[in-house]
Amino acid sequence: MSTSATTSRAASRVTNCAALLTLLGTFAACDTLEGARGSDSLLAAFSPPTPTEAATWATDPYNPDLRYRGTLLLANATFGGEPVYVELYEDHIDDPDSNVRAAATRGLANHGDPSHVEQILTRLDDDDEFVRREAARALQRLHNPIAVDDLLVASREPDLERPDVPAEADPEVRARAADALGQYAESRVVEALIGSLADRSLAVNLSTRRALSTLTGQDFAFDRRDWLDWYDSVDDPFAARRPYTYPVFQRDKKFVEYLPFVPGPPNEPESTPVGLPPVQAFGTEG
Repeated sequence: MSTSATTSRAASRVTNCAALLTLLGTFAACDTLEGARGSDSLLAAFSPPTPTEAATWATDPYNPDLRYRGTLLLANATFGGEPVYVELYEDHIDDPDSNVRAAATRGLANHGDPSHVEQILTRLDDDDEFVRREAARALQRLHNPIAVDDLLVASREPDLERPDVPAEADPEVRARAADALGQYAESRVVEALIGSLADRSLAVNLSTRRALSTLTGQDFAFDRRDWLDWYDSVDDPFAARRPYTYPVFQRDKKFVEYLPFVPGPPNEPESTPVGLPPVQAFGTEG
């Protein structure tokens, strides 16, 4: 899809965006996408715009950096779930610029619903690992069983002896995908996660252990043999299943954040994915 086609649809909504933003006031403190690549500094990347500027930036057809910054500000705003903004994320998730695609994926992660998982899955196969990381994070926050096949691939470490088998090269993507699998109580998921304990990345090992413990209520640390022995010995591996909650960003305040008018850290509240049925007694789904 061309940039002009994407921005022309979004541009028709700029006036409404700007008006709504003005009514809602200033932006909430926003999380970053691990820093804006190509920016001189985080302060330069996120110097506070006016609400009208942010809406205009998000639909700028000529400057991808402005589209990125505007989209990210909307994606992280508490009011960023308004339908007009969700439509903008849907448009921008196919943007030619990888930063914009990442910001739009973040927007759907924060404000979308399970119907957006199909779009997000296209970004799990993105050429840019930065975008793939955002897609894996989004799939922790939105529940839809159609994601399982792609998450299994995204959690798999490449095998040099079998280069034709689909896998994910970036360990951060694998770690996030492994964690997202913790919300899907399927035998193939448990089997794949036990295999992922052999991953050379500690981050993947930790996420895999967490996912397995959530799904089964057990904890055999990183011992694949113990996990397999237990799995082969039980009729229902999900009998003690625990509710899945996605990983959130949490940190203490930095010195400067104790100053007046300086926003605090963008800490997230713990929650379950949108669309995930509640886990009731004995690990069954309602």
